[in-house]
Amino acid sequence: MTHKRPFLFLLAIPVVAILALAAFIFGGEALSDRGRDDEIRRALAAELDTSGKIELKHLQEVQYGYGVCGLYRTDDAEDGYASFFYDTVGHRLTLDITSRRYQSHCNLSAVC
Repeated sequence: MTHKRPFLFLLAIPVVAILALAAFIFGGEALSDRGRDDEIRRALAAELDTSGKIELKHLQEVQYGYGVCGLYRTDDAEDGYASFFYDTVGHRLTLDITSRRYQSHCNLSAVC
């Protein structure tokens, strides 16, 4: 005697489980990136002693995700964007583009 499995057990439950797992993984990544961006904004605000809005642009992970290079601009900036390097492990911010830390992590030769 053969038994027929309902459609729900054969197709619907595995598909829903796979979609839920994918949403959990990629949703966690999106929340993690947002938290990292807020952390960088707080570090920039503390370093620049400003309470205005800080805009981040062209963020690039370096050192296998242990650092972030990018550009920032404050509300009251007239010159446009400035460069920075943020060490996500040590939570240290580098704004001096001629420094060794910035050059070794964010310089074009370090990327290539």
